[in-house]
This record gives sequence, structure tokens and C-alpha cells, in this order.
Amino acid sequence: MPNTKRFICAAIFLACGTPALAENRQPVDLPAGGLGPAVIALGRQAGVSVGISDPELSALQVKRVRGNFGVKEALDRLLKGTGAAYMNVGGNGWRIIRRTSEARTARDHSRKGIALAAIEEVQPEIIVTASKKDTPLSKYPGSATMLSMAEMPIGSIGGSTATLTSRVAGMTSTHLGSGRNRLFIRGIADSSFNGPTQAVVGQYLGETRLNYNAPDPDLRLYDISSIEVLEGPQGTLYGAGSLGGILRLRPAEPQLDALQATASMSVALTAHGDPSADISATLNLPLIEGSLAVRAVGYGIRDGGYIDDTLRNRSDVNRTEIAGGRIAVRAEPGDGWTIDLGGTFQSIVSRDSQYADRNAPRLTRSSAIAEGSSNEYVLGQFIARKEWDSLVFTSATGIVGQDISETYDATPPTGFPTVFRQRSRISLISSENRLTQTLVDGSSWIVGTSLVRNRYRLNRRFGAASFAPTIAGVANGVDEATLFGEFTKAVTPRINVTAGGRLTYVRLSGAALDAPAAIIASVALLQGRRKEAEFLPSFSVTYVPDDSLTFFGKYQESFRPGGIVVRNDLIQRYQNDQVSSFELGLRFGGRHKTGMDGSLSMSRTRWRNIQADLIDATGLPATSNIGTGRIWSIDAVLGWRPIQGLRIEASGVFSDSRLTNPAPTLLLLRNGSSITPKPGVTVIDSNDLPNVARFNGRLSADYFASLPGGFELSLSSWVRYVGRSRLGIGPVLGVPQGNYLDTSLGLRLSRERYGFFLNATNLLDTIGNRFALGSPFTLPYIGQITPQRPRTIRVGMDARF
Repeated sequence: MPNTKRFICAAIFLACGTPALAENRQPVDLPAGGLGPAVIALGRQAGVSVGISDPELSALQVKRVRGNFGVKEALDRLLKGTGAAYMNVGGNGWRIIRRTSEARTARDHSRKGIALAAIEEVQPEIIVTASKKDTPLSKYPGSATMLSMAEMPIGSIGGSTATLTSRVAGMTSTHLGSGRNRLFIRGIADSSFNGPTQAVVGQYLGETRLNYNAPDPDLRLYDISSIEVLEGPQGTLYGAGSLGGILRLRPAEPQLDALQATASMSVALTAHGDPSADISATLNLPLIEGSLAVRAVGYGIRDGGYIDDTLRNRSDVNRTEIAGGRIAVRAEPGDGWTIDLGGTFQSIVSRDSQYADRNAPRLTRSSAIAEGSSNEYVLGQFIARKEWDSLVFTSATGIVGQDISETYDATPPTGFPTVFRQRSRISLISSENRLTQTLVDGSSWIVGTSLVRNRYRLNRRFGAASFAPTIAGVANGVDEATLFGEFTKAVTPRINVTAGGRLTYVRLSGAALDAPAAIIASVALLQGRRKEAEFLPSFSVTYVPDDSLTFFGKYQESFRPGGIVVRNDLIQRYQNDQVSSFELGLRFGGRHKTGMDGSLSMSRTRWRNIQADLIDATGLPATSNIGTGRIWSIDAVLGWRPIQGLRIEASGVFSDSRLTNPAPTLLLLRNGSSITPKPGVTVIDSNDLPNVARFNGRLSADYFASLPGGFELSLSSWVRYVGRSRLGIGPVLGVPQGNYLDTSLGLRLSRERYGFFLNATNLLDTIGNRFALGSPFTLPYIGQITPQRPRTIRVGMDARF
């Protein structure tokens, strides 16, 4: 369970002592990261009690505090720049409060004779750690969403990537099922299928890359400290595969001086379906106090099914079971070094697919075979960090193994049961080493190197359900070597100019698998090995006329390497694609300040040699370059905090995407004209890019209050609209999807170590159509939809020890 949940309305640590001892100078070493773990460490080391009332404060990011300090001086240093304050509540008791409560609190405690400590006159400084040089959000030149788990809707703990897409209006995904989806940001969307193409959104767990050309691994949100979404492209700092942007999950870090344990469980009832349940546990164990600690989390989830198969006479076929966990070891041997070693594992097994027949009775379909899937994901990571005052060295290495199996019903309307099976095996090794420094005048720089080695193998079977023979598959290999750098110059205290570039050398290789000798020979002639070199420049400007307003503009590029694919029983090559984008925007106000805050950005993106999936003559999905397109996007967020504890937020994304110059293999029909295409040419009747809704919007309200008896109450509610889009390119895939409403309402009541919550989703119990695909083989004969999970009520509790 995330750190932010552990500190809600609790005295974090109680110890014996006298008021005089609280002011004695003593060794203090408070960790960087969330405020919650830092005050736990302070309470333990200084022998005092420190309480936090508002859960959002626990997630504020603080810098490390080390030295000989009294409690007041330690709190001064710890809270500097956060917008939080502290007050003495008598004896060894201290309480963290918000700056905006200063006047009222001062009056109240003046009457009670309780001293109020000095309060910082600044707002919380949100840090964009995904910028790789800890850039304050006020100076970050681009659109960024920074969230702690306390700012996520109630019931988000342990949620899937769908939880993130419901929270961030600019993020969408496909909905094949957990562990099979592709993520999209800012309307940069390519394919509905999982194949050899690289993802358009880079995903990271802390410093480590999670995937390359695999689908979203859907790591569950247990023991996560914060979430960052940077809109793309992000080529300079992240390289290939960051066309749409970056999603970074920051796990809670091992605490070197605090024994912690948490547990959670919940059950859920779904209308028209089976019940669901989940359970998790987290343990933080110092091995050598102040120098070595281990942190582990484990979880198990069962998502009950709600789709009935009328042909096979089975109910609730789409049950999914998930088991996973993480372990992290942190060592601080001294002299500014921090060493992290970690491992992640997750297994997803889906008994059947998530789709229903478009024109069948509610939540039903008719299929000849079960369309199950599985995703086995393993990650190992090593991170070393060294600090010399403002100079920081970071080395991060990750090794990923992923094994994905999928089954599709390919039975023709009047034929025998037919099956298509594919198995994707991916191995990824990534290593990055970088140096960063922030100078006295506010200027900063970063320089680094990156190495990536990715291997992808796709094996396929197609035929009778009783015995499906192998058909041609492919193996793609990518090796990348990169040098990147970025320099930010503080022209004035209010104006920053940033320039950077990334030089990448890529070596590609490909081979046919399980194919006839003639096809294998053609691959050797066609593909062999290829080499590419790409330079990705960037330039940006930020202007901060005052502390509550920022203007920014930027230019960025990114790309994806090419590869080979099987299409029409032949091995064909697809080329790399490139994205370039201009963005202008502004931010104003502060999220933790009473009043208004928000952001607005507008971007224009040019996308050359777009890699996307079509349906070939045999009914199989195959990757091809479909031409050049452009995307106009407007992203807006408006928040209002009329009183402390209540926040109302509206956000929306408008995207206008067009395929402006179709490839020679595509023929775009206009004004309802008709024509007989030449062999090998695909006819399309719309130039909208796939999976891009013209408008997505979200409205939410969150409330927090302290109640008598030490209870804390949280309420959250949201409604989200997903606009209409198309499944893909071509006559088979050009079907509509989207155009639905989703809703949620949550309540949480906590006291000291325990918390209870109630959450309801899809309050209107609507069907919707999240994704118009289940099987590409039966799609031409039977319309398909992926309905929303029906109305679901979830009840749970959590505890910390």
C-alpha cells in the first residue's frame, strides 16, 4: 500500500522524552522522497511524535536532511519549499499543516497558549523527476501530469492501467485485456494489435524501462509513491519509442530506519457477473539501520467475468487472475552513494476475451472456442547513484523477460472450429549512465549514454482447433547505442532556454520462423542486417513572470526503428517512422492553494512513415507504413479549490488527426466515390488516424475532512467521456468505437492505523464500446464491442503496523 495511505491522520511515531530533549542537537538523517517516510525517520531519531492530517501532504517531495539539528531546525530544512508548515502541540508532539491555515491556526492556538512555529511563505514545489534532472514543474517546458497516489480516486490502490486512463484525460488505450493493451498519449496512436512494432509510449518503473515492442505489462499500482505522465515526443531524453510520451511509475523506496508493514484486501460485486477480490501485503525491513533495508510487496487479484458465451453455453467467461510482487534492496554505504537492487514479477491469466457481439443480447457473444491469453513478466534492475553536492551520477540497468500467449477464434460462418494462436517472447536489456548538475544561477545540464538490446520472437499457429499447424512467424532484433545531452541556461531569473540532442545508432536484424525454405531465402535477400543513425534535436523556452504563472514553448522529435513482418504469406519490410512536434502552453496557480489553477497547451505534430496494422488477404493483422499524417491537439486542465479540503477539476483533450499523404498501398476515397483497387492496394474511406477520439473529457470532485474522534473522511467522484474514434485503417478495421460515459464514486474513512473504503464504478450500468475488436478473423462477419465492466461495488480495508 502506498506511503500516502500510511500517514493519514495518525501520530506517526511516539517516543518518550522531555521538551528540552526535543531541542537538543543530535544526528539526523532524513531520506529524500515523500514527506511521510521522512517524518517517520524524524520521529524515530529525535524521539518525538509527528502527525500529518491531510493525506496530500504525505506525498509532498522533500530533499534529504542530514546533520546535527534540533527538531525545529530539522523541520525547517525538511519543509523548505513545500508549502507545508509545522506547529508544536505540546511537549514532544508536532503536527504538519498547510500554509493556507496559518491565520486561523495562529488565532486558535494563540487563545490556547500553544506556540505556532514559523511558516514558509511559498507554495509546494512539484518536481518533475522524469526530466532526469529534477526540474521544478514551474520551469518544466512541456505538458506534464504529476500525481501522488493520494491524489488518485479512492479505490485506485492496486488498480490497472485503466485506472490511469480514467484519471488522465490525455491518456487512452486499447482494451484487448490486461497485459495485452497498447497505451496512447496526445492522440499519437498507431495499432490495435500486438506485433513487432515498438510501443508509442515509453513506460518506466523508476529509472528502468519496462517495455520496448511489447504491450503494456499492466503492473498493478501497489506500493507506488507517485505517477508522472510527460506528453511527447520525448526523443532527446528517452529516445526511440517515446512518440506519444512517457509514463513513469515511481515505487515507494526502502526506508533505512523504519520497520513498516501494511496489508489490504477488498471484495467486489459486479452486476450481471462474478464477484472479484484482491489482497496485498507490504513489508519494509531495515537490515542495518541507516545503511541497508529491504522492501517487498506481494499481491493477488481475481477479476470476475461478466461476458456470457451462448454458443458454448458458459457464463461469465472472461475471468482474469493476477499474481505479482516486487522486492527492492537499498544500501547507502556512505560518501554520497545509494545502491538499489530490485526485482518485479507479474503473471496475468485471462480465461477468455473481453468482447461481446455488437448486435447480440446484452453482454453476450457466440464463439466456437475460448480465447484465453497469458502474460508472464519479469524485471530485474540495478541502480547506482552518487552525489557530489549539486553534481549527480546515475547508472540504471534493467533486464526484462516477457512471454505473451494469445488465442483468437478464427471460425468462418459455416465452417469447423478454427483457431489462431500466437506467442510473443521478448527480451530487453537497457542501460543508461548520466551526469546532471544544477548550477547556482538556476542553469542545469545533463549528459549521458544509453544502450538497448531487444529481441522479439513471434510464433504463430492457424488451423483446426483440434490441431493448428505452424505458419510463418518472425524474429526481430534491435541494438541501440546512444549519446544524449541537454543544457538549460537561466538567461534571467525568469527565463530559461533549453537545447539538447540525441544521437542514436541502430542496428536491425530479422529472420523468418517456421517458414518454408523459399520464404527464409527471401528474408535473407530482403532484410539481412540494416543500420540506421538518427539525430533528435530539441529546443524549448520557459518564461515565469511570477511564481504562479508559467509560459512555455518547445520543439521535440522522436522515432521508431523498422523491422520485418509477415503479410499475405510473404515476409515484408516496414520502415522507421518519425515524429516532430511544436507545443505552446501555460500553467497557472498551485494545486494545493485555495483558488483556481490550471494548464493549457496546444501542439502540432507531423508523423512521417506511420507504422500501423492492416488486415491482409488471409485475415491476419500485419504492420505496414501507411503514409504521413498530422495531429493538432489541445489539452486543458482547470482546477478550483473553493475551500481547504475540496477540489473540483475539469480536464479535456481535443485532437484532430489526419492521414495527409497516404502510402502508395492505400487508396483514399473521398465524397463517397467508388473504384476498383489494383492488387495489393487497400481502399479506405476516411483519413482519420485510428484510436484517436476527437474529444475526451473528465470532471471530478475530491473532498477531505478531519472528523471528531480522530477520524478522517475522504470522498471522490468523477465522470469521464470518451469520444468516438475508429478501430483502425481499411474496410475491415474502419469501424466506430468509443462515444461512452464512465462514472465513479468513492468514500474512505480512516483512523490511526486502519482504513475502510467503499467504491462504485459505472454507476449508470452502461454498456458502451471501449474497443471494437475481439478477434480480427470474425470481425468481418460479426460486429464486436468491448463493453465497460458493469456496475461494480467494491468494499475494502487496509492496515499498517
